[in-house]
Amino acid sequence: MAVPKRKTSKARRDKRRSPNMKMKAPGLSICPQCHEPKLPHRVCPNCNYYDGKDVMES
Repeated sequence: MAVPKRKTSKARRDKRRSPNMKMKAPGLSICPQCHEPKLPHRVCPNCNYYDGKDVMES
């Protein structure tokens, strides 16, 4: 089994980890019915419309 000869420095360790730790805000689109922001390809939580149709009875 391979064993490292030297301790990995904090800078080298964190440089490797940093791209995976960045969180991105979700991309939002505007609902064509009520003009509220919503996640793309999902039913609008405000008016329950998707693709111009009422898909959930409220």
